[in-house]
Order: sequence, then structure tokens, then C-alpha cells
Amino acid sequence: MGNYRDRKIHQIDPATGAIKRTIESNRFVTGVDLGGREMWHGTWEAEESEIRHIDPEVAPCSSGCRMPKGMGVSGLESDGADLFYAGGGGAGKVRAVRRPKRSPS
Repeated sequence: MGNYRDRKIHQIDPATGAIKRTIESNRFVTGVDLGGREMWHGTWEAEESEIRHIDPEVAPCSSGCRMPKGMGVSGLESDGADLFYAGGGGAGKVRAVRRPKRSPS
């Protein structure tokens, strides 16, 4: 679950609703998705947006896709394969964004 203003992503225990773990972001969190069994999150702040891959064992943001200036990400869902669907904020559009290829570790 994303906490927009606090710039945090929480893992929630579905049985109790308690926060089990928190990952900090350096940007506002606008969406969180577990597409393809990997965690990704959207950011949007100061007219800049990204879709970021999160490896909580390595670093909060290990790779990602920077959106063109002025193109906001206001929500994030995955098709479970190669596409993300991201809300476009005030544009009133939903965009399809190809999942970035991650470089091998």
C-alpha cells in the first residue's frame, strides 16, 4: 500500500491490518503494483514522474522508467506481463507503458 505524502510503501498483514514492513521512497508514492511477482511503484512530484522497480533486499529503487516531463503517473496497475497502466493525473487519460527491461545483477 502506498502512502502518498509520507513517501512510504507499507506491507500490510491482511488478517490484522497491521503494518508489517515499510519501504521509504524519496518521491511521492502514487501507486504500487506487484506485476509479474516484482514490486513497482509510481511517483509524481514537481512535474516529474517515474515507474520504479523496488528490490527491498537491495535498495528502495533499483531501476525504473522516467516519464517525459509533464506526464504524471497517478496510479499504477500491471497486466502481469509487459505493460503497466498508469493514470495521467489531470490529463484524464490512462497510459500503457511497456515494462522497463532490468539489467542483470
